[in-house]
Amino acid sequence: MSERIGSTVIENVRPQLDAGRWAVKRVEGESLTVKADIFKEGHDVLVAVVRWRQSAPKEQATEWTETPMEAKGNDLWEASFPLARNGRYEFTVEAWPDLFATWVSELKRKVDVGRDVRSELLEGAALLEGAAARATQAKEPEDARRLTEAAQSFRKGVSPNAIATAMDPGLALIASKHADRSIASRYDRVLEVFVNREKARFGSWYEFFPRSALRDGRTHATFKDAEKWLPYVQSLGFDIIYLPPIHPIGRTARKGKNNSLTAGPEDVGSPWAIGAAEGGHKAVNPKLGTLEDFRGFVKAANDLGIEIALDIAFQCSPDHPYVKEHPEWFQHRPDGTIKTAENPPKRYEDIVNFDWLGPGRATLWPELKSVVMHWVEQGVRIFRVDNPHTKPLQFWAWLIREVQTVRPDIVFLSEAFTRPKVMKHLAKVGFQQSYTYFTWRNFKQEMEEYLEEITSEPVSDYMLGNLWPNTPDILPEFLQRSGPGGFRLRAAMAATLSSSWGMYCGYELCEGTPVKPGKEEYLDSEKYELKAWDLDRPGNIRDYISRLNTIRREHRAFQLYSNLRFFKSDNDQVMFYLKRTPDGSSQVLVAVSFDPFHAQESVLHVPLAELGIQPDETYQVHELMTDERSLWQGSTAHVRLTPEQPAAIWAVYRFRRSEQAFDYYE
Repeated sequence: MSERIGSTVIENVRPQLDAGRWAVKRVEGESLTVKADIFKEGHDVLVAVVRWRQSAPKEQATEWTETPMEAKGNDLWEASFPLARNGRYEFTVEAWPDLFATWVSELKRKVDVGRDVRSELLEGAALLEGAAARATQAKEPEDARRLTEAAQSFRKGVSPNAIATAMDPGLALIASKHADRSIASRYDRVLEVFVNREKARFGSWYEFFPRSALRDGRTHATFKDAEKWLPYVQSLGFDIIYLPPIHPIGRTARKGKNNSLTAGPEDVGSPWAIGAAEGGHKAVNPKLGTLEDFRGFVKAANDLGIEIALDIAFQCSPDHPYVKEHPEWFQHRPDGTIKTAENPPKRYEDIVNFDWLGPGRATLWPELKSVVMHWVEQGVRIFRVDNPHTKPLQFWAWLIREVQTVRPDIVFLSEAFTRPKVMKHLAKVGFQQSYTYFTWRNFKQEMEEYLEEITSEPVSDYMLGNLWPNTPDILPEFLQRSGPGGFRLRAAMAATLSSSWGMYCGYELCEGTPVKPGKEEYLDSEKYELKAWDLDRPGNIRDYISRLNTIRREHRAFQLYSNLRFFKSDNDQVMFYLKRTPDGSSQVLVAVSFDPFHAQESVLHVPLAELGIQPDETYQVHELMTDERSLWQGSTAHVRLTPEQPAAIWAVYRFRRSEQAFDYYE
């Protein structure tokens, strides 16, 4: 009981996710701002630091570093540290009383009222002697000498020189540098932040089936054929191409056109029925070519500035080699037959599921990890994961951490149109991006409420919504009946509300025919057949999509996620919002209509304070879709939106006075 102990309280450390169970997320090049409530009994002067280090990947791991925290008032402390590289970081908070600074504060008050401070000077000498010993141990002899000389002056008794020495700020800094850390308190857990590469936050996704690359609806294309489609995708401004599964497709219970249970001899089947005699999840469908051909396709895309995202669908056709080689990995009925996938009333006769939590998991899970790493070795760094909400959440937590510990550049997109808490938990366990309910938000109030929720803390600390107006599985009712105006406005929303958005091929052609009324499935769905795509179809909106993606690339504000702010529009059919970089170098206002059929007009309430503009100041706006410039003044503006131009996107420029004339800057 002879040693002193600390009593500093550290609580409410943030950001943290579920009491530190999961890592919050950031992007390389950013900093992490850590806040904590720190206090102790009495009136001691406190010192606090954030301790942090990069912990993974192993070859980039660093030693612990300390960043001083600043007292912000009301016992709130704050500090930021840099997240320079992609990977996993650890951090915690430590605090202690600065005994010498506290002593100086008390000494000054006593001197000011004329108290005898001989005893206090002896106390100060003892504190400095302890600090000198620690300085010597730290091999800083100059600090030790300075501290020792000051202590000696204190021991000579009260004098103007001793008091002046005690009040010297430089002495206090040296003493604080060698403080007694044995009485420090440290937060009771180490928290984590996973630092993503930029592509995890900003990207424009385009999905197509490589087997339809010849676009005649009859001839199965190869990867070499699909390479010819790459310049087209580039012309639309997309920098990520997402491919559905590219593996051999099973023949047992193969689906025919429009999900028919009877397949003809020429039917190609669903790519999600993975596995046949030709191989499984590590193989390429021979009709697409070889593994070498796939690598060539990836390289050709990369040469155009496009990354390839590959579908990970952890399910099997009954013909998959796993079924025979590892029967312990699958669920069987009491009669011994293997269970097919079901989501009543839907049934997937061509798919069987793994027994995720059965005794075979000890070998199943590592095998599935090896599938991911196999495609990483082929040059894939982005994976769109099919239906992750139907697999155990602890599997994804394990898999993603395992992969990202050695390859933090790998990005996982969760395709989980499921219950909100499940969707969010998938993001917590590691998925960097998530599909969202954007697809079904058709009215202003519900759209604003939902986007505010997912782009603001605490949700934005771990979840990034990737907005898709359509997918091969989902043709929303809105698009079925809205015509080109609806396709334009939903693309404009998706491209400007989030930093990541995507669309499935055919969207730019305004493909909107359902299999039957009331169903969100495409007629003649490409999931079950080859498609004939006329990319020059009259009425297409290719130029509109290309312009949106160009604007996203040229204006940094659109490349950030949690900077979305909604403002008032007097028309409930017109949504108005701001995207802005923290330094104001890029700030863009967007007004978009929800009406695909008629012109809509509205008064917009411009957020002058957020833009840094004075009420009487004139400022320039550049409407980026039409390339028109205007001068605005005041806190309101008028907009007219039409089905042909359902969105207005204004880059905002303030004027500044130069020596020669007025000029503007963004």
